[in-house]
Amino acid sequence: MAPTPAELIRTLVAGRLPGLVHLAHRPGPFHVRHATDVEGRVLLLVPVFSDLAAELDPGVARDVAVVLDVLDLPPAAGAPSAGRAWVSGWAVPLDGESARRAAVDFAAVDPTGDLLDVGSRFRLHRFEVVEARLETAGVVHRVDPGEYAAAEPDPLHADEAALLADLANRHGPETVAYLRGRLRLTGDEPRVVRLDRYGLVVAYGRPGDRRRTRLPFPHPVTDPADLPHLLHPLLHLPTPPTPTPDPHPRSHPRPLPR
Repeated sequence: MAPTPAELIRTLVAGRLPGLVHLAHRPGPFHVRHATDVEGRVLLLVPVFSDLAAELDPGVARDVAVVLDVLDLPPAAGAPSAGRAWVSGWAVPLDGESARRAAVDFAAVDPTGDLLDVGSRFRLHRFEVVEARLETAGVVHRVDPGEYAAAEPDPLHADEAALLADLANRHGPETVAYLRGRLRLTGDEPRVVRLDRYGLVVAYGRPGDRRRTRLPFPHPVTDPADLPHLLHPLLHLPTPPTPTPDPHPRSHPRPLPR
């Protein structure tokens, strides 16, 4: 099993990759910090004194058609790209309680201190996705907005580069032995080049060879903490102990915007 186009779009536009905004009948594109909430709505964090803010000013136009453009950044050299996502809708500026709740949603993805200045130096805009597209391997997939909203971002995407480095650096021999056994390889040294909730993408062959295959996990990963318990039996490593809950957990509340 592999991620669906809807899941890939949700993952790419979640807010951990750089994004560009295109506005209908306006110059651009504009670099923008963005995130998505649990419903998949896009949040744009815009400096109030910027060209983008001027174009999104409700005093200039009540409704502004916006396209968010996000290109995947592979976690390592030679790793395949997950593609490029475009989502579009009508941007609406947020104020008061709506802005405060949106700032909390934004902070869940990117807890930047600039959220404390929403309402003064920064403003949040939001749009519901009415069109979603994914381009991968030269093919464009159009995704129904309802299917996009129902999908979930990949829980491993934010840590993918670190997880791949850990497999290669700390468990390299075990990983290679496991991959050779699964793929029935002898001479070639396979390597994991991508990792997602459904499994591993493995490259093999001589340098420059583009042969790749997907090895699925026994079940999809729902939380990053599940991954070690899933991988260690496959690699014949001791399973890490389950952390003991702290009977007196300390609360670290996330700062909210003023």
